[in-house]
Amino acid sequence: MDFRLTDEQLEFQQQCRSFAAEVIRPLAERYDREQTVPWEAIRAAREWGLHGVDHLMRMGSDPDGMFGVIYAEELHWGCAGIALAITASNLAAAGIAASGTPEQVARWIPECFGDGDEIKLAAYAVTEAGAGSDVKSLRTTAKLEPGTGGGTDAGTGEWVLNGTKVFISNGGIADVNVVVATVDPELGHRGQASFVIPKGTPGLSQGKKEDKIGIRASQTTEVVLEDVRVPMDHLLGGKEKLDRKLERARSGHKSGPSGALATFEITRPMVGASALGIARAAYEYTLDHLEGKSDEGGPLLEQQRVQQTLADVATEIEASRLLVWRAAWMGRNGVPMTGGQGSMSKLKAGDVTMWATTVLMDLVGEYAQSTECPLEKYFRDAKIYQLFEGTAQVQRLVISRMQRQDHQERLVAAAQVLQQAPGTATGDAMEGEKEPAPA
Repeated sequence: MDFRLTDEQLEFQQQCRSFAAEVIRPLAERYDREQTVPWEAIRAAREWGLHGVDHLMRMGSDPDGMFGVIYAEELHWGCAGIALAITASNLAAAGIAASGTPEQVARWIPECFGDGDEIKLAAYAVTEAGAGSDVKSLRTTAKLEPGTGGGTDAGTGEWVLNGTKVFISNGGIADVNVVVATVDPELGHRGQASFVIPKGTPGLSQGKKEDKIGIRASQTTEVVLEDVRVPMDHLLGGKEKLDRKLERARSGHKSGPSGALATFEITRPMVGASALGIARAAYEYTLDHLEGKSDEGGPLLEQQRVQQTLADVATEIEASRLLVWRAAWMGRNGVPMTGGQGSMSKLKAGDVTMWATTVLMDLVGEYAQSTECPLEKYFRDAKIYQLFEGTAQVQRLVISRMQRQDHQERLVAAAQVLQQAPGTATGDAMEGEKEPAPA
């Protein structure tokens, strides 16, 4: 087991850190104040090789899975809002990769980013007003209208979608929208499917733009669907795959998680790493700010109360990063996260970041509440990491349920091993079969 980053990973980390310091941080205050799309930062990311399909392929080439979490932490160290504006398309691309056919992946993932100097964006539209973390309660519907010949095979008919999605990153400006909708409401999440809806499709529109306390450089809006029609081949995975999934659900057979839940499981370590970028930025700022400052008790950095708080923050950041790195490695190497390791990484990192920015503001004092103090922005940006892609409370439910199921499965496996051991009826029978008594 080697916890050291490779030379290639260290080089990539330095590239991301330099981009965050030289490009993102000088723009952070302006875009946080204006709440506009940071196009110049997105274009700069493309120029630096940190945005687009080539970048996505580069991250996927790392056998340890570290490129993605390094990228997320370093860019969010620069500014969470701008970083999210740059990286939000990755979630839609992950949704396409998780559910789409090879042909759909080849067609639509490039459309999430654009080619060459052309910049395109994508949005992943799941959340609804009455169904945030509760994905099974989605009310956006997708109904199949047969083609002119009455057939419903692939290539005939259209899907008609209606509903409203809320709190969608890149909403209203995305060139590609991946929308999760309900095909059969009685089946919960097993009756859902994902659809690709290109920008400009009739009936697709931007609703309310959110005025947020944090990540303000990332556009967040409602996405409204009113009789939006898409052809059959815009259904991710295809009609035959959907029919098989629905049939299994109706017959009572167990099925895997929904496409949305599967996508979130892949991206949760990235969200955790994003939160850690904010926590690390807040910690480093506090160290620099307190250096050389004193009160009646002497130099602040030599006082025990300050040292203990800083030690706790540093330890919690490191512990969170280990959870994030483990989950990223597991995801990249196909190791099942049966104990909720992906959810653990997001939960821990989000909680630590919110707690760290709060206690660090306490150390800095009154100046921390001023908009001139970077801690004020870090504090505002931190909260969303306890909310989106599954709230902290929902993560705890997911972890608890997965831990219980994992424990029960281990007990069953252990019982099966004992049944096969020598000295048991089954074990003795097996031993006898291997070495029959001589005649």
